[in-house]
Amino acid sequence: MKMKKTAAIITVFFVFFLGLTGISQAVVLLTKEQALKQVFPDVDQVTTETITLTSAEAAKIKGRLGGQLVHFQAGSESGKIGETLNFTFYIGVKNNKQVGVAVIDAQPGKWGPVDFIIRLTPTPAKVQNMAVMAYQEKRGRPIARNNFLDQFTGKGSSDPIALRKDIRAISGATISSECTCFAVKKVIALYEEAFLPRLQSGSLTLKK
Repeated sequence: MKMKKTAAIITVFFVFFLGLTGISQAVVLLTKEQALKQVFPDVDQVTTETITLTSAEAAKIKGRLGGQLVHFQAGSESGKIGETLNFTFYIGVKNNKQVGVAVIDAQPGKWGPVDFIIRLTPTPAKVQNMAVMAYQEKRGRPIARNNFLDQFTGKGSSDPIALRKDIRAISGATISSECTCFAVKKVIALYEEAFLPRLQSGSLTLKK
């Protein structure tokens, strides 16, 4: 009994300490399996294709994203995310036809990484569905709300996808709102500059 009391006191103290120091906690909203089910509610199966960007592909994508694959912005936890050239595409298949492609991407928010899953229509590439899978946040879950994420539905490469243009920021979460815009633009660029050209040229054969 004494040990249980001691453990309870330590737990309360630790939670209180976190509150005083402002240390944020990782919040997992969706596992990968749950996220795939959420963005692909209408498919028979989901297959995967992992590709490594060539230097030419990476240059084209970076050119569309201001020269970077990770959105480094002042005030964000940019150091917690490293650049990678390997990406997995999740292909939704219904009646033996590709009906959507999703990518999971992480971008630095104000307190830590924000993990997104973004589904696009095959062609033209438009945002069809998306969700926040995990993040580190001290003020609730503002960027995971539908009234924020729904703004991206139907957006494509011809849209600004930018705060104060066609996207409204979440009050008090401007950095995280900005990283959401970047993640959406990045996934569209990845699909249009790497996945789709490989598919159209025949160098990428989808699994069945």
